Amino acid sequence: MWSLYDGCWFFFIYAFLGWCCEVVYAAAQHGVFVNRGFLNGPVCPIYGFGLCLVTAVLYPVRGNLALLFPGSVLLTSALELAAGFLMEKLFHHRWWDYSNRPLNIGGYVCLLFSLLWGLACVLVVDVVHPIIARFVAAVPRSLGLVLLCVFGVTLLLDLAITVMNVRKLNRRLCALDEAAERMRGLSDGIGGGLAGGTIAVKKRAEAIRTALRQQERGPGAVERRLLRAFPNLHSRRHAEALEELKRHLHKLRGGQRAGEGDETDDGAPRGASAGLRPERPAEGKENVPWN
Repeated sequence: MWSLYDGCWFFFIYAFLGWCCEVVYAAAQHGVFVNRGFLNGPVCPIYGFGLCLVTAVLYPVRGNLALLFPGSVLLTSALELAAGFLMEKLFHHRWWDYSNRPLNIGGYVCLLFSLLWGLACVLVVDVVHPIIARFVAAVPRSLGLVLLCVFGVTLLLDLAITVMNVRKLNRRLCALDEAAERMRGLSDGIGGGLAGGTIAVKKRAEAIRTALRQQERGPGAVERRLLRAFPNLHSRRHAEALEELKRHLHKLRGGQRAGEGDETDDGAPRGASAGLRPERPAEGKENVPWN
């Protein structure tokens, strides 16, 4: 069995390698870089915990594929199921969803990805883990302890920042839901007493517009990263508001791309990059030398 020192090193290495795999998978799917993962840093803790669990339990049977593969499938599936359920209960969002895939359990796990995790873990236990173990053994102990302290403090700070931003996202969605509810109440009020309540309705509409303007600032950088990292994110409490926020973010990105299309990579106007010259001044105008 490993020491605590070795286990911490394995956790951070596997968390980083898992993040790399998620980035490669997202780039292959969407053609762009997406900082995948719940945290802002280049780590996915669920991979760190999962692969440490698999290697600790199954490394003794690494030579027996009949035990190694099904054991990997069961352990990774149990971890993914538990992590998805707990994160939804804690943050009121579903961060991944396999509901559209066959043979899934509550949308948290599905047969296809469980089999893929099993194959990946066989590769890790048989090939990757011995290499990582030799690397950890080669790191000087004093340097290793310093690096682990730095990694640990950074991870805790990242976790605190991310949790605060998830709570901020929940408050934003709640405010959007309340504004939508007031709008529905406004329309009901117009239908029920249009003639007698015109002035009151006007004042109420202005108050609602003020509330909506306060929400126009849009999500912050961490909130935007989370929405990009988890495109299938669902909210049990504020589903409608979350979808509206996603549409708003999509429009912002579309506008930014359109603006960038009006200039070349070096910032010059599009016409200048194509070799177009300004019109020659008409005769009688100021005589400007023409090269």
